[in-house]
Amino acid sequence: MIRRLLAAHTVLVYLFLWLPIAVLALFSFNAGRQTAIWQGLTLDWYRRLLANDALLAAVRNSLVAAALTTVIATVIGTLAALGLRRIAAGPARGGGATLALLFLPMVMPEVVLGAALLTFFGAIGLRLSLATVVIAHVVFSVSYVTLVVRARLAGLDPALEEAARDLGAGPVETFRRVTLPLILPGIAASALLVFTLSIDDYVVTSFVAGVGATTLPLHVYSMLRVGVTPEVNAVSTLLLAGTIGLIVAAQWLLRGSSPDGGPE
Repeated sequence: MIRRLLAAHTVLVYLFLWLPIAVLALFSFNAGRQTAIWQGLTLDWYRRLLANDALLAAVRNSLVAAALTTVIATVIGTLAALGLRRIAAGPARGGGATLALLFLPMVMPEVVLGAALLTFFGAIGLRLSLATVVIAHVVFSVSYVTLVVRARLAGLDPALEEAARDLGAGPVETFRRVTLPLILPGIAASALLVFTLSIDDYVVTSFVAGVGATTLPLHVYSMLRVGVTPEVNAVSTLLLAGTIGLIVAAQWLLRGSSPDGGPE
């Protein structure tokens, strides 16, 4: 009886989480404009998306911003994780304070972060554009990269690096031949996570996006102002599918191998 109750509870939780999303995806194929009445199956709304120049421009801005954010945040976050590991292994202090500052954007409300960044850009005289969007996304994305890569480094056997140094490898060669290949799945997973966060962000982006820097979430929200249509459902479905794909890929990279190089 307990197992049946747990199974029923699990089913209800998943229905609560996924049923609205499934309905949204289903009605993106609805032939009628009314989203609450099913009038047949069609792909016209997806065809209209391909002919929507404003939507395609928003998609292009989102992809450019997400790609630049991923590269910059992954490099900075990986270096930060390596530095924190070095601090933890040595006599130097300040690792706890540095870690707290790095993780602050993760716990700070997005509205506060967006307002703070807008104030900062105005204070230094930086015009709002796609560049400010990238800077803002890097600010809250570095924390996630540091967290993922640091967790990967925590499971790395120090004996592997020590063996490489005993065999005559220098610090750079040890990192290139031993450390980097072992933490590469974590770096790749964090990059996919950052790409997902960047391309889906709305709150922070709404504060720092200037003229001509409208991203896909901002464009979708502007479409929702005139009501929910099957075209909005189609855009949301494509965005959801891409997000799920990136998250699945990130999880696969994290679980694909253990830090010591063997299968988990």
